Amino acid sequence: MTVVASELGGVPGLLSAEQVAQSAAFLARLQRPSGQVPWFDGGHCDPWNHVEVAMALTVTGHGDQARAAYRWLAATQLGDGSWFNYYRGDEVTDTRLDTNVCAYVATGLFHYLLATGDVDFVAANFEVVERAIEFVLRSQFDDGTIRWSIDAAGRPENYALLTGSSSIYHALRCALALAERLDRPRPNWLGAAGRLGHAVAHHPGAFAPKNEFAMDWYYPIISGALGGPAGERRMRDGWERHVMSGYGVRCVSTNDWVTAAETAECVVALDALGLTAEALDLFELTNRHRRVDGAYWTGLAYPEHVTFPNEEVTSYTGAAVVLAVDALTSSSGASGLFRHDARVLPNVAELAEPGCPLSASA
Repeated sequence: MTVVASELGGVPGLLSAEQVAQSAAFLARLQRPSGQVPWFDGGHCDPWNHVEVAMALTVTGHGDQARAAYRWLAATQLGDGSWFNYYRGDEVTDTRLDTNVCAYVATGLFHYLLATGDVDFVAANFEVVERAIEFVLRSQFDDGTIRWSIDAAGRPENYALLTGSSSIYHALRCALALAERLDRPRPNWLGAAGRLGHAVAHHPGAFAPKNEFAMDWYYPIISGALGGPAGERRMRDGWERHVMSGYGVRCVSTNDWVTAAETAECVVALDALGLTAEALDLFELTNRHRRVDGAYWTGLAYPEHVTFPNEEVTSYTGAAVVLAVDALTSSSGASGLFRHDARVLPNVAELAEPGCPLSASA
């Protein structure tokens, strides 16, 4: 039997329940008959952001649309378990295979299970998750990191990205939780997650240097690889560099370009650390991006206060705000997915690579 998640409440004094519902309706209208959700009307779709929108639709009561989104993924999955990077309708517009993009279906389907309790739908799609995770793990390096992609010519890239590997770590934990719930144990996933989590938490030098991007700052915390005092230190150390006071989170620290998606994701990271007051203050700044129809401008550039990209409104931006609402209000059964409670996600013991000087303590 299919269960539909209840609609979200609002964030008192910052965003009403009616406004949240309006944003969810905007996302639902963007969905194509195939189930695909593009960035914007007439734009392309990538599977990672497609899943993020499916998650937002799930927790706002749009269960039919969320299931359609996952069915689109099942229908378009390639034989090796991957998806192409970009689609526009039935056309493939970028054939790169991004490991993080491919892993995120595990996060989405576990989120759906937590929010709805619909075991039957998740069980029917577990093979989609299994094929995706096996594809991703074929790109794990000896040091535990995950290569970021295979390019359009079929050449594997020779480096890993911290944001991508962090997101994959969380997706692996979600895949393990699904496997456990469905009594389909996958012990090799557990070892891979332990190695990856150790690399994310302790070996930043193993990843390509992208420190200017805000996602590299907070994604180790969203992933659950870093928490507690270490996570709080990371947030404090990067705050001045990545947060533009009174405006939100810079997508790139070298530019005064604030994006609502990064701001909302940073809210989720703060919530995961229990920094509720800071999370609420930051969340309020996403209202600068809100339009009267419930959609959100992707970014605003200062001091001009102009939209950037020009007049762009993106589905993933609205979805990120909705998921931040759920985290702040604990409205749905999936609201704690990024708080890394052991009652929700399995604990993964870190596994250091051979010769790692931290191996004894890890």
